[in-house]
This record gives sequence, C-alpha cells and structure tokens, in this order.
Amino acid sequence: MTATGRSPAQEWCRRAERLAVLCGAGLSVASGVPTFRGPAGLWRQYRPEELASPTAFARDPLLVWQWYAQRQQAIARCRPNAGHRALAQALAAGRRLAVLTQNVDGLQQRACAAAGVEADDQIEELHGCLWRLRCTACGARRMLSTALQIDTPEDLPRCASCGGLERPAVVWFGEGLDQRLFERAIAAARASTVFIIAGTSGVVEPAASLARLCAGHVIEINPEPTPLSAIAEVSIRGGCEQFLPELFG
Repeated sequence: MTATGRSPAQEWCRRAERLAVLCGAGLSVASGVPTFRGPAGLWRQYRPEELASPTAFARDPLLVWQWYAQRQQAIARCRPNAGHRALAQALAAGRRLAVLTQNVDGLQQRACAAAGVEADDQIEELHGCLWRLRCTACGARRMLSTALQIDTPEDLPRCASCGGLERPAVVWFGEGLDQRLFERAIAAARASTVFIIAGTSGVVEPAASLARLCAGHVIEINPEPTPLSAIAEVSIRGGCEQFLPELFG
C-alpha cells in the first residue's frame, strides 16, 4: 500500500493521464452472459467455428441466425455488472479512458447509456456488436432494440433499403478487424500511461497485442494466468466486477 492507503495499481490509475482497458469475456461473466463455447441444447453438436464464419452463413443462414438469435435472447436478460459500471462512471467523470472491447454483448454500451455517457468515441468494438446488423448486399447497418426470433426462412432479417439479407455485424472466423477501428485502438494503447487487461484470455490476436504497446504501467485482472501475465506489472487474480471498481474508486 502507498502512504495514501491505496495499492500501487490504484495509485497508477488515479494519476494516469490516459488509460486504456482491453475487455474480454471475463468482464461479462458476472452478468451471466453465456460463454461463446458453452453447451446449449442444439448447439452442443456444433463448434463455434462451424457457425461463426462467412462459409457457414452462405451455406445455411437460417441455422446461423437461429444461433445468434438465441444468443441475443440470452444476453437480453443480462444486466451490466459493477465492472461495466465502473468504466461507465469513469467516462462520466471525464477520465481520458479508451475502452477496447472484444465483447459483442453490448453490456458496456448499456452501462454507459445508464450513466448518461455517449461513448461512441471512447468504446472501440474490436469484434463488432451482436445488436448491430449489416446488409450483405449494400452494406447498410442498423441497430436492434430487441432480440430477434428466427424460426423460418421468412424470419431472416432483410435490409429496408435494398431487401438484401442482413448478417450480424461481428467479426467472424476468417475475417479481419476493421482496419480504421483497429488503428484507433493501437493509437489509444500507445498513448496510454496505464493499460488494464480486464478478463481476456490474451490468446485472441490481434487484440491481445494491444497490451504490449503501452509504454506505461500494465495491470491484469483475471482469475487465472494468461499469456499476457508476463508483461503485467501487477496481476490481480479475481473478477473484473470486484477489482475494476477498486481500481477506479
């Protein structure tokens, strides 16, 4: 502890001119978000790679959309947890904070909206968002306000502009990240004086590489060691819902 009673990591965060947080699935675990690979009835017979890909969507868009609709319905019942709220409150307080999220669940955006924060310029959705659709024909995008119910081919979402089939606006296996978005994330990581790795496995590239760009302090929050533990000055073994509020408190 420092003379102020804070831990060194808390003191770094308090004094940081610029912060960046790389958020992974571990941030949303306490909200009850099902894991990407979790068993769920019908989906136990499929590997995620067999559903979350352009090839799978071209082959059977109904099957892929039924899987995504089920995920939307499950996430719609979840609520942002204390970790999401801590980041939203830091943004509301005017902290220079870049949130670089690998999550597609939209919970951080919901936490920001509840805190009265318009965080479009401060949250980089590295892997897209489950609630945003993109037309496969004209590229038009739109946001959903409720989860879809997909039972038959007639239920598949269509573009209001051209009638083309819509897909989830997420990054699938075999697809690259949006380059302009990722360049903004790189700039935020390089500019940060404190970089927090929050609940990510550290194995999904290129997002995992962002933590290595920070020239300042690197803090990891994760219950288990990860490949990024070696570059963290402090590794906190626990949940983001507990320790993000402590770092920003």
